[in-house]
Amino acid sequence: MTSTTSPVDHALARQAAGVTIGALFAQRVRSGPQRTALEQGPRRLSYARLDERSNRLCRHLMSRGIGRGERVAILSENRLEYVELLIAAAKLGVIAACQNWRLRDEELAHCLALVTPRLILASPRHAEAARRCGGAVPVLTFGAEYEQALDAAPAEPVADHCDPEDGVVILYTSGTTGLPKGALISQRAEIARAAIQMIDLPHSADEHFVAWAPLFHMVSTDTVFMTLMQGGKVIVTDGFDADELAAIVARERLGRLTLMPGMITPFVDAMRRLGAPPAGVKWVGVMADLVPREQIAEVTRLLGAPYINSFGATETGYPPASLDTIAVGVVPTSLDKRQSSLCRVRLVDADDREVPDGEPGELAIRTPALFSGYWNNPDANREDFRGGWFHMGDVFRRNPDGTLSFVDRRKYLIKSGGENIYPAEIERVLLAEPRVADAVVVRRPDPKWGEVPVAFVVRRDASLDADALLALCRQHIAGYKVPREIRFVPESELPRSTTGKIMRHELEQRLAPRV
Repeated sequence: MTSTTSPVDHALARQAAGVTIGALFAQRVRSGPQRTALEQGPRRLSYARLDERSNRLCRHLMSRGIGRGERVAILSENRLEYVELLIAAAKLGVIAACQNWRLRDEELAHCLALVTPRLILASPRHAEAARRCGGAVPVLTFGAEYEQALDAAPAEPVADHCDPEDGVVILYTSGTTGLPKGALISQRAEIARAAIQMIDLPHSADEHFVAWAPLFHMVSTDTVFMTLMQGGKVIVTDGFDADELAAIVARERLGRLTLMPGMITPFVDAMRRLGAPPAGVKWVGVMADLVPREQIAEVTRLLGAPYINSFGATETGYPPASLDTIAVGVVPTSLDKRQSSLCRVRLVDADDREVPDGEPGELAIRTPALFSGYWNNPDANREDFRGGWFHMGDVFRRNPDGTLSFVDRRKYLIKSGGENIYPAEIERVLLAEPRVADAVVVRRPDPKWGEVPVAFVVRRDASLDADALLALCRQHIAGYKVPREIRFVPESELPRSTTGKIMRHELEQRLAPRV
């Protein structure tokens, strides 16, 4: 059958099929203007008020000549104004580049320079770092300066000229070369991520979300967008405070409660101190692989909610494998995953040939939740999107029942308490020290954080001690990336392959706990 659709018809059809975050948010404003959209402590914003304030922010950005496709960086702890920028970015078509306030100056300066922002929004806590690392980029500080800017701007809505493929946020991932990469996530991807969460972990608009994890992480940002597109309430907190979180859990009905490695035991202890039952939690947790299995059973019993056995990424959202849950009170004997909805998955060898079931292969994925590529990094994009599939760098094995068993991280990623750490980030600091002849960083299992980095170092100068190297790391990289241990070894004790590469797995075996 021959198609009679003309190019003009196709363009109109594509336009008619498009939907944006701003349009979906506007529906929620119309249907429930007085519903609470945001809450932080005593502060509350209704959907109507959030709509008005985000409109004023759009108008302020426009007055600075900032428009569709341009970047506005934000360096701030979690607060209501952060979410105002996310909504304003979606309405105006600008891109919010979400900075990690844990980074050291040289890392932060790299992240800002990478995206060339027109403006930096900063909280008073981080405004000086924004000015120090942002060069000549102007800084607008939350508080009186920000409020004056909003008061001076009109509240009229901006016209929705956005396209679903417009970027809405840039979230940073640790780079294998030692510097973070900026992952551009479109409106289409955020809408798809919301749809996948609603399919795989369904809950209603009356089951709210606590954004305590940093909003520069997808685990909070994706679910904030989903909640506001659904008409629910986002409860914003300034990071993880076990007692504050326990009090919220006791009074609010929640959909998904984010708990990461290292946070479960303090939260359980806080709930027991409070002595009040949960008001209702539907799902709990992420990254079950990095949590002691007895803790999974304990927290699910406490909350009466199953644990999410997830495997996702900044680049993919909850896919590829976050459909499975662990039942209440169960100490899991297996953490095999089930494939998420709305995605296709292949396991491939080094030549991109699909491996048979039972054989390990790198996971490659297609999904509407996929990000749009790394900002200003064509080499990484060519490599990771080869063949029209995104290659995650994670190795899995497909089982006869269709589940996926995680095997290893091809690029030696260390996941520590919800943060991603690549060994190269630490190694480049250690190797810059003239008294270091060689260095390699590997992961060590940790009962609290899941995994932590440990450095094996060959010295040129015997006077070099661990304290000096740890101090050097603290000067140049975020605190959570600093090795938990420095082990000095002679060159002969670094196991190498026939091509001269250090065999990290052998070093990790030395660190494995003895049974």
